[in-house]
Amino acid sequence: MARAATLRATLNHHAHQYYVLDAPTLPDAEYDRLFQELQALEAAHPELRAADSPTQRVGGAVLDGFTPVRHAVPMLSIRTETDTTAGGAQAFDARVRRELELGEVGEGAPPVEYAVELKFDGLAINLRYERGVLVQAATRGDGETGEDVSQNIRTVRQIPLRLAGCEAPVLEVRGEVYMRRDDFERLNERQREKDGKTFINPRNTAAGAIRQLDPAGLADKRLSFFAYGLGEVQGWDLPQTHSGVLDALVGFGLPVCAERAVVAGADGLVAFHQRVAALRDSLPFDIDGVVYKVNSLALQQRLGFVTREPRWAVAHKYPAQEQMTRLLGIDIQVGRTGKLTPVAKLEPVFVGGTTVSNATLHNEDEARRKDVRIGDTVIVRRAGDVIPEVVGVVPPAEGNGGGEAAPARGEEFNLYQRLGGQCPVCGSTIVREEGEVDWRCSGGLYCPAQRKQALLHFASRRMMDIEGLGDKLVDQLVDAGIIRTLPELYKLGVAKLTALDRMGEKSAANLVAALERSKQTTLARFLFSLGIRQVGEATAKDLARHFGRLDALMDASEEQLLQVRDVGPIVARSIRTFFDQPHNREVVEQLRAAGVTWEEHDGAVADESPKPLAGRTLVLTGTLPTLGREEAKALIEAAGGKVSGSVSKKTHYVVAGEEAGSKLDRARELGVAVLDEAGLRELLGGAG
Repeated sequence: MARAATLRATLNHHAHQYYVLDAPTLPDAEYDRLFQELQALEAAHPELRAADSPTQRVGGAVLDGFTPVRHAVPMLSIRTETDTTAGGAQAFDARVRRELELGEVGEGAPPVEYAVELKFDGLAINLRYERGVLVQAATRGDGETGEDVSQNIRTVRQIPLRLAGCEAPVLEVRGEVYMRRDDFERLNERQREKDGKTFINPRNTAAGAIRQLDPAGLADKRLSFFAYGLGEVQGWDLPQTHSGVLDALVGFGLPVCAERAVVAGADGLVAFHQRVAALRDSLPFDIDGVVYKVNSLALQQRLGFVTREPRWAVAHKYPAQEQMTRLLGIDIQVGRTGKLTPVAKLEPVFVGGTTVSNATLHNEDEARRKDVRIGDTVIVRRAGDVIPEVVGVVPPAEGNGGGEAAPARGEEFNLYQRLGGQCPVCGSTIVREEGEVDWRCSGGLYCPAQRKQALLHFASRRMMDIEGLGDKLVDQLVDAGIIRTLPELYKLGVAKLTALDRMGEKSAANLVAALERSKQTTLARFLFSLGIRQVGEATAKDLARHFGRLDALMDASEEQLLQVRDVGPIVARSIRTFFDQPHNREVVEQLRAAGVTWEEHDGAVADESPKPLAGRTLVLTGTLPTLGREEAKALIEAAGGKVSGSVSKKTHYVVAGEEAGSKLDRARELGVAVLDEAGLRELLGGAG
């Protein structure tokens, strides 16, 4: 009795958090587990079944501020099959056949025909059309009474305000309002730009948006909708099958997910479940399972309902993508480019089909925004091959229904303080540039964690141009301990190289020759090859032109660096930080000792060529008709412009070709001018 009371209190509390406040503090999988425990208790002891038990209702409540709407046909939930294996589909088919007294599949007993579709992760909505015109939209609420959200639903552009070719006195269409993953990511990106609150997942963002009292706030949410069934119907002849109903809804102009099918028997259900599992992570929206429905509406009527669920339908879930566990510690990982990423060390938990003990916290700002602290109970998400991440914290005492005093929490995460300002791998100074979220190790040439990236960058075509030194060879050289620093490249001989896997004598000789050729370079290429943060090809050329000699550059103060064209405070500080590291200077001297040389001069060399793009930042996206990306970049830089990899408010132009992607969308959002190749050439004054 005590356990049943605790479970009722816990489940009702979390249902309120999830459905009413749109602020979940418990993963779906944990809620389902507690719900099933209460169901089992009540089945074994019927006297424990109370009126306030969540097993006796669908869930949810009417919010203050919305007009209640009583559903003409209750919006009931369907049973969830938590056996995520083929057995879940087989068990449902066996129940249907038993209820219909069909016996075993065989001669004279054909398989049951099912309509199969996706189980969307959004908010259920009832749309009431009268004579084809949308007159009301309501949430599920408690299944009997929902909330009038008509004004908000009108902002969902996928939902037609008038149906095509439907004059039925009443046609209620039921479906799901949801948010696509790309729209969710764009929303969070906009929130971060204005230092606003970010959202945990698309489902609760969509639900919260629909329940906003002011519809004007929905403009930036970009919600979507899929229809999947009917409510009250008057004056419309129903098709004979559920799949026929969905086809008719498509004909009326309603969005219906194309990822659906009609299948035969348990084998068809299993095949659909497995096929969608393989597609799940590539879908543009979140699902947590598939839905099976007996296709014949006549058979649905025969099967009827049991308590709160139809006998003719079931939701077949996949392994939970979110689970709770305890945060044991936070490690700092150094990436190939020097980026420092906080990694959560977790009590092992089974989530997304595998056991997870590490999860990314992305960066210090995200860890602080989520208020993640050592000792917390956290929600971990893993979807497919995506790196597991911590998406939120379960407030103290929430996981067991409350009651206990909240324990003292650990300190707020501070990456710089944790590391004492030094890279955990090489001891170099860590830096975070203005406007960036990531801390980085400044010891690029020296840091073992960045060794492979530093080698590949150094050898690239526009840097030292060492032909034959690619990813696989660099992996072998570093993993075998043959190369630990850049200067050791120039000690490689044919004998040492031919000892490596898949390295013939001719290839080895060619690489040694390429290394020898690379020793004769230019100061600009050498500077670019060092991988100094913020120093791209154009800046390296400007630095070489201005200082003429490497020693003059290495000893230049920030004030002197600021005198170089297009070098601002961030770039100047980055250069100064790089050359202030003794080990970076040591690598430079060792490369000189290895025979790397370039021509130097004593003064700045004036560049008298016209600079029509001076002070302008451009972004390239898509494929241009005649210009390759590198050629276009070179023309822009020669005209004094800068080429950036991302679109921001500081971007002056976006040059878009065929198959331009998200950068073009971003430009339109920000009102940045968009050019084609002809427009670029006009800006350049016919250059090239």
